[in-house]
Amino acid sequence: MSSITQTQALDVPSAIAQRRSIKTFKTDPIAPELLKQLVELTVAAPSSFNIQDWQIILVQDEAQKAALSAASWNQQQIVQAPVTFVFAADPNVGERDLTPIFERATETGAWNEGTVNYFKSAIPQFQAGLGDKRREYAIKDAIIAATHLVLAAESLGLSTCFMNGWIEDQVKQVIGAGDNPDLAIAVLVPVGYAAEPRLNPGRLPFSSNVSVDRIGNPYAE
Repeated sequence: MSSITQTQALDVPSAIAQRRSIKTFKTDPIAPELLKQLVELTVAAPSSFNIQDWQIILVQDEAQKAALSAASWNQQQIVQAPVTFVFAADPNVGERDLTPIFERATETGAWNEGTVNYFKSAIPQFQAGLGDKRREYAIKDAIIAATHLVLAAESLGLSTCFMNGWIEDQVKQVIGAGDNPDLAIAVLVPVGYAAEPRLNPGRLPFSSNVSVDRIGNPYAE
């Protein structure tokens, strides 16, 4: 991932502090090398058992962007931004052949033979035990990856917007997953250069929603 070091990036605290949800984008393209950095940093996100149970679709074609916008109540940031990352969550990954994941973890030295043998049985058992919550767990992993994207983009001079306003079945049709009833759409994230800044709307004091040990025991500021 040597390309990650080629751009002078903001530190993580600065990226978190200055990030805003941008609704209006310039149409300026993202350089291919920069886009590759974003993808590398996005898929570096953790996931349950490292099964990487997401599908990330980069929507860049103008006709595809128009269709995705139409599936998202005609929100124009998708049309304006040069690329929108669609984060889909696959709840069935943990019950499929995970050999490539095991082999890669062994190559890096992260997992030894005992760990791999344990995960070969533990992962499908855990996934099966989740039952109806498999979709929820996969969405959580996809959202974690999307958060990596948003902070990476901010650190590299780009802007983003988490989008929840879309029609899942229509989005799935656009990305070619209309025949996969199990696949879930987690979030859409347009990425590009902000056309206008947005101010920080502020946050509630800690005492309103941060507690120690139990809800109602407020964390002192």
